[in-house]
Amino acid sequence: MEVTGGSCRLGLWHVHVWWAGNTVHRVRFSTTGLSGPVPAPIRQFCAGRLANLSGLASIACEGDTPYARIYRAVREVPYGSTATYGEIAAKVGTSPRAVGQAMARNPTPLVVPCHRIVAAHGIGGFSPALEIKELLLGMEKKAMGKKGRKGAVTPDTAVQGKERYI
Repeated sequence: MEVTGGSCRLGLWHVHVWWAGNTVHRVRFSTTGLSGPVPAPIRQFCAGRLANLSGLASIACEGDTPYARIYRAVREVPYGSTATYGEIAAKVGTSPRAVGQAMARNPTPLVVPCHRIVAAHGIGGFSPALEIKELLLGMEKKAMGKKGRKGAVTPDTAVQGKERYI
């Protein structure tokens, strides 16, 4: 199956997605767009609507490598929730530093929602810009609020250690 690429808007950013079937091969954030289609759940998510990305597979989760185990654990963090690097590390039997390294190298952000992983005493990092992580967490909070659900997380509550997944 041929890999297709395209982009959609996320605030002031563009989300570039390369995918084939239901498998996402790469996601990147850019200040410029890329012509081509994007899977409907990712377009819905980027538009700020509740979206279930669990139907999309990520190449990052394939195999039994330490990073693949980390990525699979991160995929279990629900929409609108956060977990710390340490909590994910404890779940998969590694160190928080290894989780941070895996998040920095995540080839498929959004599908593997690394924005939901925060530091024990702060929001943590995000490439290419921390403002994207703040935007994503804020979008999830807003979408959860529209559905009348409680317990959604904001960057502020993530920093304070409230609303944890694990």
